[in-house]
Amino acid sequence: MGRTLGKATGVRALWRNRSTLTTLVQRDLAVKYQRSVLGYFWSLIEPMGMAAIYYFVFGILYGHSGKNVDGGDYAVFVVSGIFAWQWASSAMSESTRALTSQSSLITTMRVPREIFPVAKVVARFAEFAAGIPIIILFAIFLGSGFKSSIWALPLAILLQTCLLVGLAFILGSVNVLMRDVERFMRLAMRVLFYAAPIIYPLTKVLGDDANPSNVPGWLQGVYMANPYVGIIQLHHAAWNPNELPSWGLLGYTAGVCVVVLFLGWALFKKLENSVLKEL
Repeated sequence: MGRTLGKATGVRALWRNRSTLTTLVQRDLAVKYQRSVLGYFWSLIEPMGMAAIYYFVFGILYGHSGKNVDGGDYAVFVVSGIFAWQWASSAMSESTRALTSQSSLITTMRVPREIFPVAKVVARFAEFAAGIPIIILFAIFLGSGFKSSIWALPLAILLQTCLLVGLAFILGSVNVLMRDVERFMRLAMRVLFYAAPIIYPLTKVLGDDANPSNVPGWLQGVYMANPYVGIIQLHHAAWNPNELPSWGLLGYTAGVCVVVLFLGWALFKKLENSVLKEL
């Protein structure tokens, strides 16, 4: 089989092969849950279990329960953060192995190779989307309800998709050539979890008028360079307008996500022939 796929690349190629993308996503979900009694419910149980643990530790033991997290309910705060992070963590971990674990398909199917890491991101998004009703129920029953800032949720999803797809291109292709990437990601996921305001408010890092931050200025700069800070803030802001990121942070986050997407795609195409030789 020839290894050239014509001139169609990028978004146009993915659109032309959208049925294949859908099939790969469905196959991914089916394989992941086929031997499980609870099946797809595990995509809800795992993040809910994590949220319950962090709520118990920080909400109850450390007294952050109730409406005292930037004016919003801590339970809604932690649930929205954990579901967003679960999508990111699973997508990055699995897209790292997207090419090495599907080498037979990649070398035999006549489709753009970009479709394989993208399918991992989309499959994990399907699990995240299943959790949105859970977050809505928390918001309703805990008195938060829908806010005027609900528009932040689709924006957060858009930016997170751009970032994850770009990272999937980079991680998936580089891992074929350097298998240490897969091992490194296990450590990186632990660090990144605490390097974004998922289970604690951003004001703990930046401080405010009432409670100045103990974090040194240079470390605050390093922290804010993480694009997930802005993305997670948007996820929180959908349920609490007080969490809306500044225009500066929002612009920086959007810029980084777009740059990572295009750089990731460019690197993927540049390494494609080398990757195919290794596979």
